[in-house]
Amino acid sequence: MGGAERTARKRRQQQLTGKQAVARARGGPDRKKTAAVIGVVLLVAAVVIGGVLWTNASKNATEGQTIPTVQPASTDYEVRRDGLVVVSGSADAPTTIDVYADFLCPVCAQFEHSYGDEIERKVAAGELRLRTHMVPLLVEKSDPPGYSLDAANAALLAADAGEFTAYHDSLFAHQPEEGKRGYDKEQLIQLGRDLGIESQEFADGVREGRFDDELTAEMERVAQDPALQQDFGNGQRGFGTPTVVADGRIVDFSDPQWLDKLVSENRG
Repeated sequence: MGGAERTARKRRQQQLTGKQAVARARGGPDRKKTAAVIGVVLLVAAVVIGGVLWTNASKNATEGQTIPTVQPASTDYEVRRDGLVVVSGSADAPTTIDVYADFLCPVCAQFEHSYGDEIERKVAAGELRLRTHMVPLLVEKSDPPGYSLDAANAALLAADAGEFTAYHDSLFAHQPEEGKRGYDKEQLIQLGRDLGIESQEFADGVREGRFDDELTAEMERVAQDPALQQDFGNGQRGFGTPTVVADGRIVDFSDPQWLDKLVSENRG
């Protein structure tokens, strides 16, 4: 092999070695990049799966729960069902209020938390008669839909069994979250049992939805009643819960003294 050949061969080897070095240099970051991408994908997948599991657990938080019972502040007064309305207190009471509420409505629960005990005490004292209208306004707002209707139906049946007030107060004290799972019919039946309602008539009425058709029709009527329409701002008017009516007019209960003032007016 002559000197020229050796020189050419050496040059080729140097070029090949250089290309291999470049390839190795390029390959390193590519492998690191691929590993990083895989790591990110796995992390995102873990976050998504974790989020789905958390969402499902949150959505179904009421599943398998026993609804805790709550006893009313006062019970020394008559409670009876009059059609789809539950009337509490004496017919001779100087003041009567009608309360329209939905068992899934969070503002209704806040209303009960703020004024429920006070209302019951005034009913027991003979100062107030309470007419409770349970309206399934949010029947589509539970998952699955229907809790508002099931709860309203069960409460009417509890009234027939003599346990309306405790049943009503228990459902509001432990209200499911709007947009998520409510309580199913068996849970509503168990609440009745825990309050002492042992009749098969109650359980069958809950399962069959005894008052469902009437409650649905009443909801449609109430929603169209001009006397129950309120101004929600931005030109929007309609029916909402809770709505309190006294002497044919809607009561503004944003004033913490609204009930005392109302009772005082009629007492005088």
